[in-house]
Amino acid sequence: MAEEDSNRGLNIFLGLLIVAILAWVANYLVHWSPRALGKAAGTALEYPIWAAGVGIIVNLILTSAGVWEKVNGGFRTELFLKTGLVTMGAGLNFFVIMAIGAKGLIQAVVGVSLVWYFAWWLGGIMKLEDKLRAVMATSVSICGVSAAIAATGAVLAKKEDLSYTIGLVLLFALPLMVIMPWLATAMGLSAAVAGAWIGNNIDTTAAVVGAGTIAGAEALKFATVVKLSQNAIIGVAAFLLTLYWVLKVERKPGERPSPMVIWHRFPKFVLGFLLASILATAGLFGKAELAVIKNFTNWALLLAFVSIGLEFPFKAFKGMGVKPLGVYAGATVFNIFTGLVLAFLLFGGLLGI
Repeated sequence: MAEEDSNRGLNIFLGLLIVAILAWVANYLVHWSPRALGKAAGTALEYPIWAAGVGIIVNLILTSAGVWEKVNGGFRTELFLKTGLVTMGAGLNFFVIMAIGAKGLIQAVVGVSLVWYFAWWLGGIMKLEDKLRAVMATSVSICGVSAAIAATGAVLAKKEDLSYTIGLVLLFALPLMVIMPWLATAMGLSAAVAGAWIGNNIDTTAAVVGAGTIAGAEALKFATVVKLSQNAIIGVAAFLLTLYWVLKVERKPGERPSPMVIWHRFPKFVLGFLLASILATAGLFGKAELAVIKNFTNWALLLAFVSIGLEFPFKAFKGMGVKPLGVYAGATVFNIFTGLVLAFLLFGGLLGI
């Protein structure tokens, strides 16, 4: 037993070492690309693209060598991402966050509702099993992996359902991380509308941060707050889904989900993000401290994007078939158009708010 624990600890250390080395490589490529490829091309290839790219390449190498499963315990995407997001809050004024967040919450509730029901309906048309439909609909409408995990627990879905959905989240999120900023620029969207659109549509928080970074600092601010507004309703969504499943689908007499599920499923890092912003707004951090925090945030996010590439679940697509892919693709397209309309209405001033 002690030997197994020792081996596991060593494998986790090796996984973390791989992530750290690849983050250094990606950081080097970020600074190398403008010199080697020209300023325009080099600047377009922001750190999320390099980091995820080297992660995917090494993922394939490790998988081919048969060692991926031994070291993947060190690929801590959520830990690095949440750490980076908490400290990112120190760079955003709390009152700005509240102003954006009020509209972001409206966009989150309306957008999530519309996309969830569309994905659920489309999954029924494609005759997907109900639990898979629920996990996919929750994932594509809220925030990807975290929402998929919450929905899996709410409806007691199979492990395969979760694996399929996580694979689809990353399959669509990584290309959209590059495509959406390009589209926003091509359409001449303002930073506010572009950021809100990105934050609403890309189904994983890390890819939203990546797309926002590519779109620019101002767009990143809106994208992050809008996405965190979606994250904030995970607990409510999980509770409502559990309630619906118990009372409507499974109809088990006497079983009621506790309201505490909202708190258990609520992403606590959102509170850390807000606290860091409050402390910064109160003037507790000087310029030197903020510079250190920003540098720390960049490295935490760099580690997160490398881990995304390393964790990309290629095996999840084996035996999945085309129907789940079709449902997720259809819901994603619907989400893109719905999110753009909502972003224009709320952040383009069309509603006067």
